[in-house]
Amino acid sequence: MDSFDTGQLIYLILLGLMVSGWFFMQGRGSWNKTLQQAAAWAFIFGGAVVAYGLWDDISRTVLPQQSVFADENRIVVPRSPNGHYYIEAEVNGAPVRFVLDTGATSLVLTQKDAEAAGLLRDELTYYGRAMTANGEVRTAPVRLDTMKLGHVTDRDVVAVVNEGEMNNSLLGMTYLQKWGKIQIADNTLTLMR
Repeated sequence: MDSFDTGQLIYLILLGLMVSGWFFMQGRGSWNKTLQQAAAWAFIFGGAVVAYGLWDDISRTVLPQQSVFADENRIVVPRSPNGHYYIEAEVNGAPVRFVLDTGATSLVLTQKDAEAAGLLRDELTYYGRAMTANGEVRTAPVRLDTMKLGHVTDRDVVAVVNEGEMNNSLLGMTYLQKWGKIQIADNTLTLMR
C-alpha cells in the first residue's frame, strides 16, 4: 500500500468516525433508531469500500475493450470515457498500456513500463530533450527488441524513455507511421496494415 492509498484509508476511517459520532450524539435518547441508522450507514460505507476496491474489475467488464482482427491485421479501439484511445501492446514481451497520441513524435515509455520491458534505469542515458505540456523533460533513446500490437510484431523499434512523471506510455507517430491506415470514426480508432 503506497502513501496515497494509506492517506485515502485514513480519510475514510476519520469520515466513518465522524459520521458515527454524529449519530451517537443525535440519538442519545433513542438507541433503537440510532442503531438502525448506524446499520444503514455501515452498509452504505461498506458498499462504497467494496465498489472502490473492485472498480478495476468492474470497469474492465463494463467498458468496451480493444478488438483485434487477425485475418485483416486490423485493430479496433473504442474511445474511453475521458476521450482518449488506449491500446494494449507487448514491449519485449511485457504488457504495456499506451495512450494513442498523434501529437507525440515518438513512442514514449514511462520509467515503470521501460523497467517491465527489461530496460533498467541504471543503464539508460538521458541526453535527449522533449517539450511536453508540462515543460521540457529529459529522454533516453532506446531500441525495443519487439513491439507486438495485436498479431503484428515489429522488431528493433526506436523509442524513448521519459525521465518525467507520466501516467501512461505514449504511442506516437514514429510507430504509428508503420501502420498503413489510421481511421477515427464513430468513437472508435482503427489501425490497419
